[in-house]
Amino acid sequence: MEIVIDYVNAVFTVFLVVIFIRILLSWVPNRPTGRVTTAVWNFFHDSTDWYLRLFRRIIPTVGMFDFSPIIALVVLYVANAVVVRVLALL
Repeated sequence: MEIVIDYVNAVFTVFLVVIFIRILLSWVPNRPTGRVTTAVWNFFHDSTDWYLRLFRRIIPTVGMFDFSPIIALVVLYVANAVVVRVLALL
């Protein structure tokens, strides 16, 4: 069962890192135009948009600040802790 817990924890951690990189990419003023950089840009946006859209519907932007990615990270971190604890009890 520890292998499953380690795998689930790793999946959550990778997704947390991908969302964090997406937050850092939001500071880039212009979308990249190179083939490789566009592919990297699209990967991080396409892999996180579905999750961040859930929070953007609920949490409005405050001025020019979008706090939904921060809330999304907190929710994902809590979900990780809950799922790992439930799997540890099994």
